[in-house]
Amino acid sequence: MGCGRAGGVETLNARPGRRGGEGPDVEAVLDDLYTTPPSDFVARRETLAVAARTAGRADDARRIRAARRPTLAAWAANLLLRSQPEESGQFLQLGRALREAYHGLDAESLKDLSAQRRHVVSALSRQAAQLAREAGQRLSQPVQQDLEATLRAVLADPDAADQWAGGRLVNALTPPSQFRPDGAPAAKTPGTRSRPESPSPSASRGRSSKDELAERRRARQEQLARAREAAEAAEQHLREQRAVQADVDAQLQRVRKRTEQARRRLAAVEEKMRQAREEYRQAEDVQQEAEEHSRAAADARAQAERAAHESAQQVRRMSTGGT
Repeated sequence: MGCGRAGGVETLNARPGRRGGEGPDVEAVLDDLYTTPPSDFVARRETLAVAARTAGRADDARRIRAARRPTLAAWAANLLLRSQPEESGQFLQLGRALREAYHGLDAESLKDLSAQRRHVVSALSRQAAQLAREAGQRLSQPVQQDLEATLRAVLADPDAADQWAGGRLVNALTPPSQFRPDGAPAAKTPGTRSRPESPSPSASRGRSSKDELAERRRARQEQLARAREAAEAAEQHLREQRAVQADVDAQLQRVRKRTEQARRRLAAVEEKMRQAREEYRQAEDVQQEAEEHSRAAADARAQAERAAHESAQQVRRMSTGGT
């Protein structure tokens, strides 16, 4: 899904390739670099720059070395964009719809849109914080606030949306005081049909003003409807993602429980094996001692047999000599 606003923002995960097709795309390398945790950014940048220079791509090496390390909030925003392209694309679409619908709406509609905006920003910021934790970085409360401010800026300011869509934020963004339109040309004033009798200038101006007012009202209602549809779609997708995340977390807990049970069974088996090895060593020692006693007894028996045999022979000799 595209993520840029009409007018030239490139689509998510779509970068122009290198000419000649040799070596990795430096744009993709930079995209990867800006999703590297800030604590590892400098080392990773140096590794990539050295690799590019070693490969003979001096220009790429200079571009990589020129990359600035992002703040933690900016990195989390970059990580959200790259890790969740579908949600990010919908968020950018929601921003365009909100900017189109915001100006000229009544107070009740503005209140409704503001509530939807807060809900979506809060949900996405929590998702970004979860992604950061999975990458080994915990976001403090001030960093979380900077992240939410960046997401609000993306909704309210087309320039901020363009910067975030590039995926290489260096600093957190500051939202404007009010929504800023995307600079689309003003709607053309509907023309009037020629009549047989030319109306007076004042009557013509009155009808023209009424027609223009009605046209603007219709346009605003259409813009509001599109904004609400985009917000509802974004909220529905976030609810689905939260349900998926809950299922995955539940499955993870079950797997962890089975792993812990298996670890305990393995520990019990290892303890039994340790005891069996100890008993085996003791049995070997007893067997060795018994074998030594057996050999000593055999030697003593052999000596006794020889002594008895010699004594018997002597008795026979003495008996024979006496007759």
